[in-house]
Amino acid sequence: MAEENLGTDTPATVSVPDKPALEGLEERLSSRWRTEGTYHFNEDTTREAVYSIDTPPPTASGSLHVGHMFSYTQTDVLARYQRMNGKNVFYPMGWDDNGLPTERRVQNYFGVRCDPTKPYIEGYRPPEKPAKNQRDWDVIGRKNFIEICEELAVEDEKVFEQLFTTLGLSVDWRMTYRTIDDNSRAVSQRGFLENLAKGDAYMAEAPTLWDVTFRTAVAQAELEDREMPGAYYRYGFTTESGEQVFIETTRPELLAACAGLVAHPDDERYQHLFGKTVTSPLFGVPVTVYPHPLAQADKGSGIAMVCTFGDLTDVTWWRELQLPTRPIIGRDGRILADTPEWITSEAGKETYAKIAGKTSFSAKEAMVELLTEAGLLDGEPKKISRPVNFFEKGDKPLEIVTSRQWYIRNGGRDEDRRARMIERGQQIDFHPSFMRSRYENWVSGLNGDWLVSRQRFFGVPVPVWYPVDEHGEPNYDAPILPEVSQLPVDPAADAPAGYTEAQRGQANGFIGDADVLDTWATSSLTPQIVGRWGRDDEFFSKVYPFDLRPQGHDIIRTWLFSTAVRADALHGDIPWKHAAISGWILDPDRKKMSKSKGNVVVPNDVLDKFGADAVRYWAASAKLGADTAYEINQMKIGRRLAIKILNASKFVLNLGATEANVLTDDASVVINGLDHSLLTRLSTVIGDAQRAFENYDYARALDITESFFWSFTDDYVELVKDRAYGGHGEAQQASVLATLATTLDSVLRLFAPFLPFATEEVWGWWRFGSVHQAQWPTTGHLAAAFADADAEVLPLVGTALSGIRKAKSDAKVKQRTEVLSGEVHAPAAQIAQLRAGFEDLKSAANARELTLVEADGELTVANVELAPVEEA
Repeated sequence: MAEENLGTDTPATVSVPDKPALEGLEERLSSRWRTEGTYHFNEDTTREAVYSIDTPPPTASGSLHVGHMFSYTQTDVLARYQRMNGKNVFYPMGWDDNGLPTERRVQNYFGVRCDPTKPYIEGYRPPEKPAKNQRDWDVIGRKNFIEICEELAVEDEKVFEQLFTTLGLSVDWRMTYRTIDDNSRAVSQRGFLENLAKGDAYMAEAPTLWDVTFRTAVAQAELEDREMPGAYYRYGFTTESGEQVFIETTRPELLAACAGLVAHPDDERYQHLFGKTVTSPLFGVPVTVYPHPLAQADKGSGIAMVCTFGDLTDVTWWRELQLPTRPIIGRDGRILADTPEWITSEAGKETYAKIAGKTSFSAKEAMVELLTEAGLLDGEPKKISRPVNFFEKGDKPLEIVTSRQWYIRNGGRDEDRRARMIERGQQIDFHPSFMRSRYENWVSGLNGDWLVSRQRFFGVPVPVWYPVDEHGEPNYDAPILPEVSQLPVDPAADAPAGYTEAQRGQANGFIGDADVLDTWATSSLTPQIVGRWGRDDEFFSKVYPFDLRPQGHDIIRTWLFSTAVRADALHGDIPWKHAAISGWILDPDRKKMSKSKGNVVVPNDVLDKFGADAVRYWAASAKLGADTAYEINQMKIGRRLAIKILNASKFVLNLGATEANVLTDDASVVINGLDHSLLTRLSTVIGDAQRAFENYDYARALDITESFFWSFTDDYVELVKDRAYGGHGEAQQASVLATLATTLDSVLRLFAPFLPFATEEVWGWWRFGSVHQAQWPTTGHLAAAFADADAEVLPLVGTALSGIRKAKSDAKVKQRTEVLSGEVHAPAAQIAQLRAGFEDLKSAANARELTLVEADGELTVANVELAPVEEA
């Protein structure tokens, strides 16, 4: 490290290592950045000075993969640019440890199960080794469960933090949060209570998508269609006149839940049946036939059996036709044990008893067998493949059950709100812009409000109690709510104000809401959580609305939309000005990398092999929104570039360039045409790269900078060596040293957002402080000084040098072999350009005689006579 000269930004001496290397830079420089607070956010600021980032909190209980490096690098590149551009960057990090992944991991890791009704145990410690049988696991209350979740999450988060630090993320590590910590729970509950007070949250008993494995409700945004084999089963309902009305269904196990039949109003086959009654087979239950436009005349027999509930279309028919509710599937996915009241015949009751208690799958088999035995199944089942709704984390098809749930209004049932949410999306600048259509398509296709309650143990509790009347019945219409100052609360463990714990579940007492909020209901408030909403309103005003939300395109419908919904309802605004949408990482077969497919790559391996700068180069080479292949060769190119920065910088500094040579206002020292050409090209590159960054097109900024850099090292540096050593006099030497120093200074700044370790290492050889706290390079003084310079001189002279080098290569001699004579043929205009760098060309080519010959066509090198090779 160079000796520091306090009071200036340059060391007293330039100190370049003999053998520069990338190895070890990550650990050494990351430690220094953290110690020196290089990326600390300054809270003494104004909103205008701040660039705030709503960083995606990764699921700390999940596995690390290269996708983390990819998307988070892209965000970091933008953060580093904004910091160099003079912004006070608020770049926090959160950990998403609220939800099913953490709950399952903690259960399996410690061998515990959560029961919210269990009391808190002070000083509880889980078993050292989990019991093999789940029946033997410890059963603990929610507060104890959250404590050990946080304990394990801290360990998981250390692994992520180490990865992100090694990768060079310029996060302010003082600004971290967990989505299950006290603050996050308080913010989540406050947001819910404010929604409730404004009428934006409500409770309703309604058909609900239900995962029978996790025993929890599922929101529309968490659905996943999976293609499943099935079959159409055809059987008849009987009219009063004895006519058979055949329906075809994939779910005969729901026959006992049939509430009506529907056909299209224009379907002449069934028009005579509308309003009339038919009787179901086996169960003998009378149901009415209805017309409805959603019925498809060309699907199956054209008339459908409406059950409560087989799918979401059944829900629509049930609601719009006001059909009776006849559920037969319980929350465990089994047929209810008790015979429903609408089955009144003895034969029907006997039939129901044969399916009671069975799973949906077993009940289907039983019903098919019963229909077959009774001779009621018409023909053989028609095998089909059809999309079936699954919970995105589940492994069994969803059922639809009727239950009491909490909802937040999102426009799914309100056209005015839907239109407003589409307008909110138009107020956000999406990068790339076409990603806005995904947002708008999702909002336009909503068919219901956002279901936010979950029947889980671990999560943010719904902050509501209900009074119990003298008969022991809860009054759900008069919820008891906590004061904001009391948050966070756990109604399963805490008594509301005015009550004692002894009154829980008692007549004239209370009960607590047993549900927790959907994890997205908390994640949708990440700007409020990290922005200290409700804790420090002055701080919140300095960062909100945030400037940037970076995220993947697959969660536009969940995280991005839900955050927009909460910001609209709570603040009447958008949550951020820009949304940077990253793509997926694909394997070599162009398939998305995922743990379930077994095609993920562990990031530590590639970081160890290629280094952080190389991995960042690969990530930053991909544009926002683009799905990108995991490409080792691109990382090799990135590593080669980082090494070249070290070696080229060493060469330039060893030529004698220092900080004192860097041009500021007065550029009169630069007197050579080749130098003018390079600097005007540099001015253009700086401007183009800045415009690309302002458009969130960092990949173009990298491409522009890299192309210039290779031209600088391969052409310019090679051409000016003799002049830099003083071979053409002091004035020419001063000109080239100013050009070299100015270009190196700017190139390091241009590359700094992408390759933070190599650029910081070089900066320390000849400058004081950090390149990451330096300003983005400016162009004003260069553009003014070299407005008349010819940018094409350098590439043209470089082409001529390449031609001479090729002649030497063809002759199989060393490049330092003297050229006794040679000719460069080019059009007149190019001859004039070549003269501006002619002396440098002769020196670099080691040419005794070199003649410029005017000729039509492209530039060529001809008649090269080389000095004879001396024999050893």
